[in-house]
Amino acid sequence: MVWDVAGSEVDRTLDAATESEVDVLILLGGDGTIRSAAQRSSRDGPLLMPLPGGTMNMLPKALYGARAWRQALADTLEAPVIQPVHAGQVGSHRFFVAGVFGSASLLAEARESVREGDVMGALGQGVAAIRQALGHELGYRFEGEAASKAEAVVVLCPLPPQEADIEVLLEAAAIDIEGAGDAVRLAVMSAFRDWRADETVTHARLGSLEISSDDPIPAILDGERFTLGRCERVTQVREAFYALRPATEAKPERDAS
Repeated sequence: MVWDVAGSEVDRTLDAATESEVDVLILLGGDGTIRSAAQRSSRDGPLLMPLPGGTMNMLPKALYGARAWRQALADTLEAPVIQPVHAGQVGSHRFFVAGVFGSASLLAEARESVREGDVMGALGQGVAAIRQALGHELGYRFEGEAASKAEAVVVLCPLPPQEADIEVLLEAAAIDIEGAGDAVRLAVMSAFRDWRADETVTHARLGSLEISSDDPIPAILDGERFTLGRCERVTQVREAFYALRPATEAKPERDAS
């Protein structure tokens, strides 16, 4: 079966597709469409092939690297392997690559400006993020640790390797920024190097964490913006669904997180 629909029909079509008991669902769409399909899927099926058809293409990049959608499709059909995909869950929302929580989530936009060579744009967005974050610190408590505060918390969902005996947990980082200079430096670090090593970042691997704020919490989940409640718990959903990817690895891009 083939569905070719406009944006207003995506949710209804995804409901029909996932309820039709298809074995494999191949998607060509943006991050929102792919996240919606993944949230409707489970370990019981269908198998998903989320091909890059949007701007950030977060889950496709995690599964297929830098491949364009035609190459990702051809390579997967030639030598498919089943890839379990873990998720993070906050409230009723799931994310499968990354969740950014807190007002300083605008740093994600600053990072993209750096990647595109627009350093002045990154500076402006970094300053805007800091101004928006002032007075809106995010409370957080990593599993097994004392509560603390930061401007933003980032949660990543690493793909589990084929070795079944390796436990894969959520990867969480609290970002404590003191000024626009820290914001731009972190944007540069996340665009070109390992942002986890930055001095403003507290890093941990865990199964759950709690976040809280005096105001509703802004968030970016796999590239989509959401507004959450004032107190939320982020948990890991193991093997949320299964994807198909090529048996051969693609040449990796720069760190997409």
